[in-house]
Amino acid sequence: MLDGPLLAEWLPVSAAALAFLIAAAGVAGWVDAVVGGGGLIQLPALVVGVPKDVATPFILGTNKLSSFFGTLSASWVYLRRVRVHLTLLIPLVLGACSGSAIGAALSRYVPRDVLTPVVLVAVVAVAVYTLLRPQMGLRHEPRHTERRAIVWRSALIGAGVGFYDGILGPGTGSFFVILLVGVLGFGFLQASVNAKIANLTTNLAALAVYGVHGEILLVLGVAMAAANMAGGFVGARMATRGGSRFVRIVFLVVLSLLIVKLAWDTVVSFLPA
Repeated sequence: MLDGPLLAEWLPVSAAALAFLIAAAGVAGWVDAVVGGGGLIQLPALVVGVPKDVATPFILGTNKLSSFFGTLSASWVYLRRVRVHLTLLIPLVLGACSGSAIGAALSRYVPRDVLTPVVLVAVVAVAVYTLLRPQMGLRHEPRHTERRAIVWRSALIGAGVGFYDGILGPGTGSFFVILLVGVLGFGFLQASVNAKIANLTTNLAALAVYGVHGEILLVLGVAMAAANMAGGFVGARMATRGGSRFVRIVFLVVLSLLIVKLAWDTVVSFLPA
């Protein structure tokens, strides 16, 4: 049995905080499975629930552990129920991995308070564009049939969103979805499936980095991962049953949350220290 100090090292949260974090992970897994953006719920919950003396990389590593297994659970459900095309998926994943690596490498040189207002404008534009086109993404009607056109477009989408994920991050899944819908003509459901698998690979790459450095609160991460997997499983099943219309509604809700978060971050960045 673990004694007090050792238990505190492996699980540095109270029972109430643990219950709160597990619940947040479950909700985040559900949101992430449907349309992406679960990090908008889970990461702030970790910041609030974990003691302030825990270093930031441990919070990020624990978040990635939970998110990876939730995404894995959702991807498994999607792959059993929705057909994916490797012609699109492979360049999307490869582009996402390379873009994420470049973005992560450059992130230390680009101040986030410069990027956040730019991303905020982009997210507001996406939300308005989606609202003004109520039929967009409700049917799966791919615009391109030529292999070369699909490959280079999906590779560019992967690289662009992967770069954003590496350099900033919030709402990565939502950007994958809207670009697959808007550029390639995918339905929201089909876009969400491919976005989920692409996001799985970027999560794995980040998780490997945190794992190598031992920057994961393992016991807490495993507990949250179990909840995230359950939420992801339920969310993916609901998405495949509800179809693109259901995914579109959740997408707009997540975009609204992302706008509020980015707007708050922008305001805070201009306040005097």
